Order: sequence, then C-alpha cells, then structure tokens
Amino acid sequence: MTEGLSDLLLSRVRDVPDHPKPGIVFKDITPLLADPEAFGALTEALAATARELGATKVVGLEARGFILGAPVALAAGVGFVPVRKVGKLPGATLSQSYDLEYGSAEIEIHAEDLAADDRVLIVDDVLATGGTAEAAIGLIRRTKATLVGLAVLMELGFLPGGERVRLALGEVPYQALVTV
Repeated sequence: MTEGLSDLLLSRVRDVPDHPKPGIVFKDITPLLADPEAFGALTEALAATARELGATKVVGLEARGFILGAPVALAAGVGFVPVRKVGKLPGATLSQSYDLEYGSAEIEIHAEDLAADDRVLIVDDVLATGGTAEAAIGLIRRTKATLVGLAVLMELGFLPGGERVRLALGEVPYQALVTV
C-alpha cells in the first residue's frame, strides 16, 4: 500500500472521544464513506487484494463490514456474503460464538452461501480486540470453503487484535491498510 493511500484514508477517519463510553476513542469512518475519492480508493485497494488472492466470495462482518465488503465484491467481480449477529438471517445457518470482554456474542452465516470450492476474503472496517474476526475465521473454516485472507481498513495496533487474528489465520494472509 502506498503512503499516499494511507494518508488519504487516515485523513478521512474522525476520532470521537468517549464513545460509546468514557475512555474510548471511537474511529468514525463515516467521513471516509462520504468522500467518493477516499471510499473509491479504499474499495479498489481491497478489491485488488481480493483479485490477488483469487477470492470468489467476499464475506463482510456486521455491520460496517457490509458497507465495505459489498462494493469490494462488486469491484472484484465476486459474490458478497454477510456474516450477521445471531437471529438476523432466515433459513438454515451456521453459527459461531465468541467471548467478549464482558460476556459473549454469536455470529452466523447462511449455510448454503459458501461451497467447498469457494475462496473467501473476509473484509471488515476496524480490527480492535480481534474477537469477531477470529470467530468469523472459525465460521468460514466450518463451511469447508477456503479462507484466502482477512483484510481490514484499520488495525488498532495498541490492542491485541492483530496478534490474535494472525495466530488464528496461520499461513493465511492478513492485511490492514492502516495501523494506528
């Protein structure tokens, strides 16, 4: 990734102090999404990754991973599959639970949306603690599709998510376009 792209993307991310609770600095990507140059550059960078890895499907993680993943899939010429919070998808699903700082959560995918011959790139916006991404990695592997990569707009390098997903991915590539 070029320094120019990194600078462009970072310049369009707004820090919101004390959201959703005191002491947290929320990384708001809505200014980036509102800027067609920045959003287009982000989409193309992630679509290039999907093409390079030979992805046949892009999986986006709820909810901002949907906003990024769907145009990435379209630009790469592949299908898009959402991973949702439990109870949001109709029909047969596969689910994966994971631990949060306080409690647990669960995500799911339509059982029929990925096949054994699919090559999957997971896309999300921000990698923080890595719990959701790690659960998605496990979920994709349970579908028998081949996981070819995980790509995020931004990694919060001061949190343990990068190390956590690298361990879960093993030899599968991981890309963060920006690390703060």
